[in-house]
Amino acid sequence: MRLLLIEDDNRIAGPLTEGLGRYGFTVDHVRTGAAGLADPTTAPDLVLLDLGLPDMDGLDVCRSLRARSAVPIIMITARGEEADRIVGLELGADDYLAKPFGVRELIARIRAVIRRSGAPAYTPAEHTRIPEARQPASGAETLGSLTVNRRTREVHLDGRHVALTPREFDLLAFLAEDPGTVYSRQQIMDTVWDPHFFGPTKTLDAHVAALRRKLGDPGWITTARGVGFRLTVPGDPTGEAV
Repeated sequence: MRLLLIEDDNRIAGPLTEGLGRYGFTVDHVRTGAAGLADPTTAPDLVLLDLGLPDMDGLDVCRSLRARSAVPIIMITARGEEADRIVGLELGADDYLAKPFGVRELIARIRAVIRRSGAPAYTPAEHTRIPEARQPASGAETLGSLTVNRRTREVHLDGRHVALTPREFDLLAFLAEDPGTVYSRQQIMDTVWDPHFFGPTKTLDAHVAALRRKLGDPGWITTARGVGFRLTVPGDPTGEAV
């Protein structure tokens, strides 16, 4: 599937193009509305349109595109006001996604718009399949005095229930899949959050800190300086399950 990305900020366009490319999309990137309206060599299957362009308002680009084509349009913008969303949709945009967002959410929106438009559904190749929210293997795993039950999404420590948020559980379950293994920060973010997550860079550290506090011993999650984190069993020199 070929996408046309009209986005002037390379800090967003670069990671977004790379992330979409990992899932089988071909992305043509232009930085201005005029370039986006130029007759393309190959017509895109869908347009991703930023509203804050340097040469013209993205709403005008949307109006011009819709006047000459039925190509699906998804607006991606920092403008989150209801009025902008309404105007964009009334001008013919098919969906509206406010920044920040993750690539997984964008791909879900793309697939939904394509289904509604009646075009053939996009199915990524097996090696580029969109990662769903992580669902580890069912059953309970015991690591020392810690039990992680993936089926019920419950955690017990020394027989007592440990209340975790959904994201905290996903993070702990991911680290518990292979105790002692050091996972890089990027591996964790790509799996537990989303590839090319657009959000605070310290969100992983905040969740690790919360888990350490709730587990009552920082030794459960150790830091590999400059690399990432691993789950260890305090008092076990190997850091693995017993």
